[in-house]
Amino acid sequence: MRIFSKTRNHGVSAVNVHDLNLLIVEDDDFQRQMVMTMVRGLGVESITETANGRMALDIIRCGEARPFDIALCDLNMPEMDGMEFLRHLSIESHDIAIIITSALDGKLLASVGRMTKMYGIKLLGSIEKPILPSKLHELLAKHEHTETKWLPPQNAKSYSLAEIQTGITLNQFEPYFQPKVSLSSGEIVGAAVLARWHHPQDGIIPPYAFIPHLEANRGINDLTFQILRKSAIAWRSLQRQGHEFTISVNLSLVSLDAPELADRITQIVRDQVIDPKHVVLEITESAAITDVLHALENLARLCMNGFALSIDDYGTGYSSLQQLTRVAFSELKIDQSFVKDLSENESSRIVVESCIDMAHKLSVSIVAEGVETLEDWDMLKRVGCDIAQGYLIAKPMNLSDFTAFLAEFDPTAIGSHGSR
Repeated sequence: MRIFSKTRNHGVSAVNVHDLNLLIVEDDDFQRQMVMTMVRGLGVESITETANGRMALDIIRCGEARPFDIALCDLNMPEMDGMEFLRHLSIESHDIAIIITSALDGKLLASVGRMTKMYGIKLLGSIEKPILPSKLHELLAKHEHTETKWLPPQNAKSYSLAEIQTGITLNQFEPYFQPKVSLSSGEIVGAAVLARWHHPQDGIIPPYAFIPHLEANRGINDLTFQILRKSAIAWRSLQRQGHEFTISVNLSLVSLDAPELADRITQIVRDQVIDPKHVVLEITESAAITDVLHALENLARLCMNGFALSIDDYGTGYSSLQQLTRVAFSELKIDQSFVKDLSENESSRIVVESCIDMAHKLSVSIVAEGVETLEDWDMLKRVGCDIAQGYLIAKPMNLSDFTAFLAEFDPTAIGSHGSR
């Protein structure tokens, strides 16, 4: 969903609540009736009520009625509590967004919220009881534009290493672009590149289906080089249209023990007559550096050749502070799990503020991933974050759609909302 453009309403579009199908999972009869009255008052017409997680699962599994869009779930319930209910939703891959409701401590709610996201469930938010209609409406309105990481469903089709390598050989992998926007100016300052497999039979395949296989079998380099080359060609095309910002390409830590890696990357970029200063290499923290000496040499050489280095998913992986002292990183990307909790979780806000303060003292810029709402945007701007990336601005797009997005983009709309 494009929000900030010249041709569309720049606010977050409201969900038509009349179209939502809600499931209320609450053991207390009085509170369940109160919630039903509230959601009816907000215009929701299709509502089903249950007294615990087991009953709710039976209704969902039955599949006779229209699929549920959202489940409002209490935590402390008999027979099957809310946490067990959420675990079963994840295992069975039911596509239902969740609003957690509970009288329990706010820190515990935040912990369960993080658990819910780790299950791959779309979490709209948590509400401490007593529930306010305004807060409930706010979370219902998030249903259409909630961002989730690419997580593998339980029934997702799997591909062999040979099939993935054939796809690389046949040039079937393409870069998708997600804009990175300055929180202070509203201008696009970069684009994050994400790999997608255009499978001839199965359509567009997300990264969870191929990245782990390639990393585990030392085959990630061929994909990295293919995406980097295509991204560099795309950058050249965008430059000819008057757009000149950085592109950020993922670089697996698994690749860093190859002594010739830096030279190969540099050659690919310079073959497209592009100065490496326009390319940011994002190193994920999902794995630890194994061959430290070769990794440090490659990273130092990449910096020497003009590339900027970024730590992706900062705060979720290995030796964050140690990596900052070892390598000349110029950017940190705060993982979306911290960003989504900012407005409701004081602990997350303190962690993010501390990261920003530390990064700025080190002359490193901060990028927030997974920015979905104007509340996210406002809070990040308030705490001094530099750059935002997420569904609030745009989903990842192929080059054609990204070019069209750039033609419509209006930075003044973001600035006006960001300072409201």
